[in-house]
Amino acid sequence: MKKISIIGAGFIGQACAKLFIESGYQVMLSNSRGKNTLYSVASAIGCQIGNQQEAIEFSDIIVTAIPFANYKQLPTDLLSNKIIIDTMNYYPDRDGHFELLDNHQITTSELVAQHLNQSKVVKAFNAILAKDIVKDAKPNDKVNRRALPVAGNDMPSKQIVCQLLDQIGYDYIDVGNLSESWRFERAKPAYCISLNREQLKEALAKATKEDELPHNSWKS
Repeated sequence: MKKISIIGAGFIGQACAKLFIESGYQVMLSNSRGKNTLYSVASAIGCQIGNQQEAIEFSDIIVTAIPFANYKQLPTDLLSNKIIIDTMNYYPDRDGHFELLDNHQITTSELVAQHLNQSKVVKAFNAILAKDIVKDAKPNDKVNRRALPVAGNDMPSKQIVCQLLDQIGYDYIDVGNLSESWRFERAKPAYCISLNREQLKEALAKATKEDELPHNSWKS
């Protein structure tokens, strides 16, 4: 049985858990408050629950769905050699200001990869709203699918994540290394907008590092 672990039991983590389970995966969900707080969620979703260490030991694929400001709380040693699906987005009003990000010197996932320097970080599932993750998946329709962007420095790990996206019902575009993941970060044309593959290619190409869409325009 295929297994995936999720660190973070908020809206994104729960939505991913539901979708993975629908696609035949065993899922273990964890959060920072302890698994005693997750029994009702587990009952509703049908997932397993554990503390952070149990979740990390459960699978070699770990989805991180926590606020970006907390990324340094992820345990570097425990996550060694794991594939990390980084869903995190930088919101300065929530996370505080990171000068390197504000000055466009680095991407969010490159910072995560610097911290998790023994892991294989793949940026995915950040450019879709939680409410759309299950709704927009079309596992039985190869033609009229929404496309999601993916970036990563390790090609085999990125291919595993792309195969996962295909299994659960999404097209995808490999944007390149983590240094290119700024093209689908917060407030870029490809961020959280429902697009097919060709539309996503156009949106990614239109992105510039300095220009941002109006705040929350992607939620309209």
